Amino acid sequence: MYEATTHDVRVQVEPVFLENQSAPDEGHFVWAYSVRIENLGTAPVRLVNRYWRITDAQGLVEEVRGPGVVGEQPTISPGSHFEYTSGAPLKTPSGIMFGAYEMHDAAGDSFQVDIPAFSLDSPHQAIQLN
Repeated sequence: MYEATTHDVRVQVEPVFLENQSAPDEGHFVWAYSVRIENLGTAPVRLVNRYWRITDAQGLVEEVRGPGVVGEQPTISPGSHFEYTSGAPLKTPSGIMFGAYEMHDAAGDSFQVDIPAFSLDSPHQAIQLN
């Protein structure tokens, strides 16, 4: 599990390689990632936009921006959380993702919450020690 806390909002991410949706012989590798966004603050926050930077093992970068997550722009009350699962396909057997959420506080002011960098690893890669 990967975790980051910014402005009293904790983001936890857990990626899972999806063997049954991947076709390694065809250069198609798929991961699901589950995200939990928890409001540790004292006021509600609303997730308005998302930004992802996805880098494959060959250094190819894809950036994704858009409103909300999985079709929602959830408001998260203090002490509450929002969870969702999404996916990422790559043409290589590994990669890395990170990003940020644009959030609004109760006054409508915007702030950024970091999504921690997390590895997309599959059993179809050679293990390298860094």
